[in-house]
Amino acid sequence: MTGQAKHSARKNGGGSTRPGLLRPLNPVRRRTEEVVERIAAQITDGHLQAGARLPTEQAMMTAMGVSRTVVREAISALRARGLVTTRQGAGAFVNNDASQQPYAIDPEGLGSLDSVIEILELRTAVEMEAAAIASERATAAQIKVIAKAANVFTRAIAKGDRAIKEDFDFHYAIAVGTQNSRFVGFLEFLGGLIIPRQSIRTFDGKAELQTRYLESIEKEHQMIVAAITERSPRKAREAMRRHLVNGKARYKQLADEVG
Repeated sequence: MTGQAKHSARKNGGGSTRPGLLRPLNPVRRRTEEVVERIAAQITDGHLQAGARLPTEQAMMTAMGVSRTVVREAISALRARGLVTTRQGAGAFVNNDASQQPYAIDPEGLGSLDSVIEILELRTAVEMEAAAIASERATAAQIKVIAKAANVFTRAIAKGDRAIKEDFDFHYAIAVGTQNSRFVGFLEFLGGLIIPRQSIRTFDGKAELQTRYLESIEKEHQMIVAAITERSPRKAREAMRRHLVNGKARYKQLADEVG
């Protein structure tokens, strides 16, 4: 290889540790899926070893020619597969022992309405109790974080954003408020996959439907905040149940409308 070729390989992420990772994507395939497959291949082939830090969001965005949303969706999917873990403020890292994951959700199977409903039912079973426990145990500061997350979601949808991260952050704040690390770990495991509009693109080209859907979610978030602030486990449990059950009904209706 000539000196110029070696320089080009290094520039495009083609070094010995992760050859071919940082290069532009094929324009035909769905962005998120290809990013997931590319990183997963780097991990399973041993180019990205256990404990290795993945390139930064900005590096992947620039080299692959994708948006920040695509990169974040891909990392969430890889986390759900048990291939990577994330550390607040530090980035994403290859799981130290991905082969030992006792349970995993394959993101490739989440593109149907049936799979969305299954995830919503799983969340309902867990998050109803999380909301009730948070209403009893959350500190005043944690309740403020929950309320702030709901307001950040409101501002995001007002700007026309899909608000996937903001939606997740709201539910995550409630999990933190339980003072039980298992609830937090559950949501960290699922990551962005808990947000149906990430895995099923019902709203593509349907801005009015998306706005209507997100405004309904916003109202339900505020009801959950009110119940937790009131320190009422019964109301918090019911508000979360209504939110997730309504989510199932909305997705069935939207599937009919865009089908």
